[in-house]
Amino acid sequence: MKREEKVKKLREIFKKGTRIQLIEMFNEPQMKCGLIGTVSYVDDIGQIHVNWTNGSTLALNVDLDNFEIYDRKDL
Repeated sequence: MKREEKVKKLREIFKKGTRIQLIEMFNEPQMKCGLIGTVSYVDDIGQIHVNWTNGSTLALNVDLDNFEIYDRKDL
């Protein structure tokens, strides 16, 4: 898949405001499993920029990091 196609698909899935739950962020031990964040945007190289509940704004690399959409209905 070409980068442009990949970025387009990521932007369709991870729209601004989408909630994310971190499973593991490569090489970032301060980013703990279970951390919740909100997508701010997907950049032109396909990184998902997130505002995390711990105050961090580290972006997710979809090829290295493990995460899932956080969809709790009981909040």
